[in-house]
Amino acid sequence: MMHFYGIAFAAVFVLVLVLMPQMAKLAHKLDFTDKPTERKKHKAPMPLSGGVSMFIAVFVGFIIFVFTTDLFVEGVDIEMIAVLGGAALIVAVGVVDDYSKSKGKEFPVWPRLLIHIVSASIAFAAGVRFTGFFNPLIDQYVYLPFVLQYVLTVLWFVGLVTAFNFMDGLDGLSGLLALISGSTFFIVALHMGQPESAILAVVLVAAIAGFLRSNLPPARVYMGDSGAYLLGFMLAAISLHGAFKQATVISLIIPMLAMGVPIFDSMLVVVRRILARKPAHVADSTNITHLHFRLLREGMKPAHAVALIILLSACLNLASIILMLVF
Repeated sequence: MMHFYGIAFAAVFVLVLVLMPQMAKLAHKLDFTDKPTERKKHKAPMPLSGGVSMFIAVFVGFIIFVFTTDLFVEGVDIEMIAVLGGAALIVAVGVVDDYSKSKGKEFPVWPRLLIHIVSASIAFAAGVRFTGFFNPLIDQYVYLPFVLQYVLTVLWFVGLVTAFNFMDGLDGLSGLLALISGSTFFIVALHMGQPESAILAVVLVAAIAGFLRSNLPPARVYMGDSGAYLLGFMLAAISLHGAFKQATVISLIIPMLAMGVPIFDSMLVVVRRILARKPAHVADSTNITHLHFRLLREGMKPAHAVALIILLSACLNLASIILMLVF
């Protein structure tokens, strides 16, 4: 199996490396770029093709290493198809959003939110969902009411999609956070004996690693909203398909810690904006509400701010792995 995971990682990684420059050229040709503004300090238009490149690689990885193998238990195929379909839908609306921004327009929030909910609902309908938890007091698995299962699952998907989009404010930041979380989920899946979740994590991590080759400071390509949506959606799916399925107290904590930085930063930002009577979904014009922007305001260089946040995330992910091994 480790050879299988290694081959999958190498193939998807190389595919992204090949795709990135070609898609960047196409983005420049189509003017699918992020222009410098008062809020965005990059010096030249940046191609927004990173998310599309990652999705193509993930799609190909699914076809080759998920749907054409017989390593997985019966019934998993429909879940994988739903994850891929939901990811395709959410990336599509991200591309529309990115294209609108490249033309100086803002795509309305409600159509985006609706597509996010529909994408989550597709995964939920296929069985990628939060169903309940194990109660050690009665030594039984407690199934939640169907409506509550749906609400919690949708909130998890939409929340993580939003969180990783919020964190995409400095070169390499959102990608590195997702890379660390995805790697943690791979280790957790191996420990729990879940090859389906493991291969999902490998394909995603490989795509992110290839993208970061062009996104680490100084970035040459941006992932755009389409890429941030993809990362949040896929990590939500992997966690629900893997760690959450066992739903012990520890397995519930693991994803929270693994994605702790984007989750808690986003929660704090939303609370601050609500208290300030500002729309929760609108970017702050002063760019000081998110952790990375607050660090910049304190005089820290962007690369140092990214390094500090990644170190914090790595510590949280390490803590989640230690909890899993100890308990």
